[in-house]
Amino acid sequence: MERIAIHTPNAPAAIGPYSQAIKAGDTVYVSGQIPIDPATGAFAGEDIRTQTRQCLKNLGNILKEAGTDLSHVVKTTVMLQDIGDFAAMNEVYAEAFTEPFPARAAFQVGALPKGALVEIECVAVL
Repeated sequence: MERIAIHTPNAPAAIGPYSQAIKAGDTVYVSGQIPIDPATGAFAGEDIRTQTRQCLKNLGNILKEAGTDLSHVVKTTVMLQDIGDFAAMNEVYAEAFTEPFPARAAFQVGALPKGALVEIECVAVL
């Protein structure tokens, strides 16, 4: 199966040896997105709500480049610096998705790149 790398300037560039996303067949695998605003290269904000919103915006921009959108997401993984931020993250997350909601895992991690409060990855279909 052919694997096609997806790249858009409307999301942060990869900061390592990985692609923003890979399209394989009718599936798009999007790498974890931290809350960097691609226009400035800085975090979109310092609070969990603003950072979650930017992560989701980055995911949406990558999915758009791949020919799909957030409504076609089937699975997400949410990594939080502090699980105490779960409720606030979840409020913003609920604004981005409608039923049937994607399957999801969410957990606290030891640290995230560049000190982000949240990182989100997803899998979507075309």
